Amino acid sequence: MTDLAPPHRRPLPMLDLSAPIGVAGPPAAPVSGDVRLDEYRPEARALPRFFVWTLGCQMNRSDSEEMAGRLLAAGCQPASDLETADLVVINTCAIREQAEQKVIGRQGQLRRLKDTNPSLRVVLTGCSVRESDRAGLGKRYPAVDLFLRPDEEPELVDRLGLASAQAAIGQTGGLTGGLTGRIGATTVVGRTTVGVADRLAGTRAVAVAGGVVARGSAISAWLPIVYGCDKTCTYCIVPFSRGPERSRPFDEIVTEARALAAAGYREITLLGQNVNSYGHDLAPEPRFGHVATERWAGRRLDLGSRPDLAELIRAIDGLRTADGAPAIPRLRFVTSHPWDLSDRLIAAMAECPSVCEHLHLPVQSGDDAVLRRMGRQYTIEHYLERLARIREAVPEIAISTDVIVGFCGETEAQFEATLRLLERVRYDQVFAAAYSPRPGTPASRLPDDVPATDKRRRLNALLALQEAIGHERNRAWLGRQIEVLVDAVTPARSHDHDVAPGEGSAAAPSAGSVRLSGRTRHHKLVHLAGEPSLVGRLAKIRVDHAGPYALRGSLVAS
Repeated sequence: MTDLAPPHRRPLPMLDLSAPIGVAGPPAAPVSGDVRLDEYRPEARALPRFFVWTLGCQMNRSDSEEMAGRLLAAGCQPASDLETADLVVINTCAIREQAEQKVIGRQGQLRRLKDTNPSLRVVLTGCSVRESDRAGLGKRYPAVDLFLRPDEEPELVDRLGLASAQAAIGQTGGLTGGLTGRIGATTVVGRTTVGVADRLAGTRAVAVAGGVVARGSAISAWLPIVYGCDKTCTYCIVPFSRGPERSRPFDEIVTEARALAAAGYREITLLGQNVNSYGHDLAPEPRFGHVATERWAGRRLDLGSRPDLAELIRAIDGLRTADGAPAIPRLRFVTSHPWDLSDRLIAAMAECPSVCEHLHLPVQSGDDAVLRRMGRQYTIEHYLERLARIREAVPEIAISTDVIVGFCGETEAQFEATLRLLERVRYDQVFAAAYSPRPGTPASRLPDDVPATDKRRRLNALLALQEAIGHERNRAWLGRQIEVLVDAVTPARSHDHDVAPGEGSAAAPSAGSVRLSGRTRHHKLVHLAGEPSLVGRLAKIRVDHAGPYALRGSLVAS
């Protein structure tokens, strides 16, 4: 396709992310000062400058890294923003109405940009693109030229006709990973036709092997291990947008982790819509014969002789440097489901030194009747039993969660039960939202009978309670020395909400120092001052101030 963009004659903006592993840009044209040769020089290739706008979860961010990497490998260059792009890829989230409204609200701007730049093309992917809704997507997103389901994202380069820029198209599938034909396929969930993730594992493996994953950080890396979702949450669109669960082969994941360690990454986060359900769909193997278990809650599954998340964590933790230290100092995983928080997984978290002392375990509501309407298939009693077990095994573990207020039929007493749960559990962090019906979900057929004013009031009450709890949890770190993985230089701010009243403010950086931020093993955000060379390093920090959402500290001399 040659009409995507005119030849570019101005300097292209630099990508604001770290360079992708193994991806080289297009070869530079020869430079000569002889103007008599200008008419004989070939024109620059008509390849689009691209901008990827990502909303939503960590899996979307990982998917965007793959798409950006494939575009870079095809010879395209990144743009710094929407206004300077010839190709806009929007990776959407449909979990919350607000995220979709952001994209809908940009349609007018995109149409105006198209008027200014007729070669501009817009691609929309992510969870907002569902097979059952294809007929109406054009009306909902009028500025979009191409819609791709999440399982069709590896087709991006071929579908835009860009693969021939640096790679042959044909039975090899161009840059879609060396696979024949189209990647996307469909299946039926209930009576709904959805995309499947059958071939994503293969395209991921080829993308990693070919170095075409444009990772957004040189310090921390996303590592997807399972695609799709088999759960029954009535409010959630993910099973209908991403299809059933499909686990990546065990050895491919370990190989990717090993490559990340060799590239100097200090932290890996294993990803999945339900990450701790990994492996149940893989074939049994004799080497995993010691795995003799079944799922403890929800839909029963025989997990015997199959690799699970515990087995995977132990294998990645077992990657060691020459001095015996973990090759990946920090290992995390999100997002977990209470069904699959097994005793094996808890033991692996306790026994593997690289696994961080943090668990994100969504509860959604503190009332069993609401949980049944949500399709969560566990009780608060079961949930609390799992939390007690993990807190016993991993002392001082930080726990975060998700909560939905105002779900269909939620009474004031049921909301109060959620507040009491927060008071009992004492979460370190809570991600909360007021319920909004998502078209196509089972809950959209239930009465949305909690008034909007009540939803807002309940959400504000919950957030106020959690702010006090979070502040209390963070104050327990005052005066302690902690390890922080410094990951960013942060701009100076005229005010600071992260320091509690009466605690003072962080000192301004001294000469040669800048404002930095990073995370503890407990996933606590920490602000500090230090030299820019600290970015990417593990630093020992003394906590001097604590707010409800972050800590502030000073470097401890080693």
